[in-house]
Amino acid sequence: MAPNIGVVVMAAGKGTRMHSDSPKVLRAILGEPMLWYVYDQLEGLFGERVHTVVGFGASEVEAAFPDQAGRFILQEPQLGTGHALQCAWKHVVTAGYEYLLVVNGDTPLVPASLYAELAERALACQADLACITLTLAMPNAFGRVLRHPDGSVAAVIEAKDFDPKLHGASAGEVNAGIYFLKTSAIGPLLGQLTNDNKSHEYYVTDLIGLAATARLTVAAYNFGDAPELLGINSPLDLVGAEELLRERIVAGWQEGGVIVRQASSVRIGPKATIAPGVEITGPTEIYGETRIAGGVTVASHCLLQDCVIAEGARLHNFSHCENALVGQACTVGPYGRLRPGSVLEDGAHVGNFVEVKKSVLHRGVKANHLSYLGDAEIGAGTNIGAGTITCNYDGVNKHKTSIGERAFIGSNTALVAPVTVGDGALVAAGSVITKDVPDGALAIGRARQETKPRRKIRP
Repeated sequence: MAPNIGVVVMAAGKGTRMHSDSPKVLRAILGEPMLWYVYDQLEGLFGERVHTVVGFGASEVEAAFPDQAGRFILQEPQLGTGHALQCAWKHVVTAGYEYLLVVNGDTPLVPASLYAELAERALACQADLACITLTLAMPNAFGRVLRHPDGSVAAVIEAKDFDPKLHGASAGEVNAGIYFLKTSAIGPLLGQLTNDNKSHEYYVTDLIGLAATARLTVAAYNFGDAPELLGINSPLDLVGAEELLRERIVAGWQEGGVIVRQASSVRIGPKATIAPGVEITGPTEIYGETRIAGGVTVASHCLLQDCVIAEGARLHNFSHCENALVGQACTVGPYGRLRPGSVLEDGAHVGNFVEVKKSVLHRGVKANHLSYLGDAEIGAGTNIGAGTITCNYDGVNKHKTSIGERAFIGSNTALVAPVTVGDGALVAAGSVITKDVPDGALAIGRARQETKPRRKIRP
């Protein structure tokens, strides 16, 4: 492949049919924006030669991909795909690209191999313009491909402008929206684009007809009905593409030795890594850069987002973990919740209806029932009784609770931070602790019980 191929990603549209105030390319598929998938496939081939045309919600798109800074091109106003390419052209010329790959930001499932194949085939036949087409039973809103009797490409007519009386019966061949251009040949045609159509937009597809009329070499490669080449234009398209990708990802992990039960209800994001032998039961969702080591069991109804799960850990049913570290042989749940900043060192137990936030539970800590541990550090071997809470928020600021090693915190205890409980200390059940407890001390912070005779109950 020639080294001086640039890429322009079309990502300026609003996507009206998505019914969202956010740019269409930021709609998530398995936890990642659809534009992330496009970049993921392109950058391995083209590195920093990938440029993106943005328009609607441009600042949101740029903020979502800071690593692309300096390679965004603003299209304002948005007057169509042809206008988007016109806006990008000076950057293409300045960069000195001999060839240009033009792709859509709303086609997240296109594999890198297809981009490479298009470029190689176009270069082999010395095409001035090459594109990819599909043959669909239901062409819907896709542009129709017109061919001459000898099979050569004549034009692409957008669906709104296609008229069988003028253009003949549709053969079902449609434009996939992926182009490979020779810049020296196509550059002069950009100024010939017009908005004389029902949408009053400048279409990049019109370059095909202009190139054919100018007797340039135009090639169109048909890839059948490959679903990964279909763009996403509606919520139905979005969930359809997501389901296709979900099936592929889950099947890939199964083939790699991961045991996935109820696979049809398991969702795994593209950045996750899972060791062979891990057992996952659906419904379960695993997103972000979650890493799961060998011997881990993930029961049903769990949600993991950007977590690290070490060897032999067990996540019981309905456990939700976000930005958390779970050490070796730890247990979480059922109904355990680890919020961002939670660290469970080896052998720690977080049981049913226990919530942990921005806290470190050192080796062997047990918090098995109905507790909230926020902004805390808990020493090795300490036991946290049922109903214990760290009162970390005073209405303005958060404060830290420190509990030493081998301490015993009785049930229904409130630890009012900032407060420290020493090594080996014992806090009596039902206490409200507002002062530090020294090592080895017994702390009782509750009102004295009074027992009085009851009034007689009338019959």
